[in-house]
Amino acid sequence: MNSLTALSFSIGILAGVATFLAVGPLSGFFFIWAATIAWAAYFALGGNKEALKNTIVCGIFGVFMAWLTAILIVNIPSNAALGFPMMAAIAVTIAVIVLCLAANIPALATIPASVLGYSATFAYLLQTPDKLTPEVLTGISIDNPLAIISISIVIGTYFGEWSGLLAAKWTKE
Repeated sequence: MNSLTALSFSIGILAGVATFLAVGPLSGFFFIWAATIAWAAYFALGGNKEALKNTIVCGIFGVFMAWLTAILIVNIPSNAALGFPMMAAIAVTIAVIVLCLAANIPALATIPASVLGYSATFAYLLQTPDKLTPEVLTGISIDNPLAIISISIVIGTYFGEWSGLLAAKWTKE
């Protein structure tokens, strides 16, 4: 089969497997939406071993930076001099500048993957009730975004690699 058809089938079949795992036996241990973000990033970054490494390393770095930002935000007093919204904005501004400047370190040079990890973490924290709390952020549990979003990124990146490898096996030149 041609490469597009092979890739379509491999992604579709493995998406079904990932969904089964996310809503079945691994429910609560990884999120399909975060996994598919990493899966897409893997292909956007080249779909090769370098993309695998960069998606995982930089994605988790983004998770870490968002986690650190969230800890700062939950510790802003409600009566902060500039007000909570401005202080939260300043915390995000500084964190994103640091996230981007970290690209000077070769292992952290893939800014898009770092931003995807950062964004996925805040999606989880802001859209899931009771997660943007000091208890969740500093707790040792799967609810901590350092764990659940990082796990989701790793699983999703490997699903990207597996779908590419499977498609290559099915492709006839």
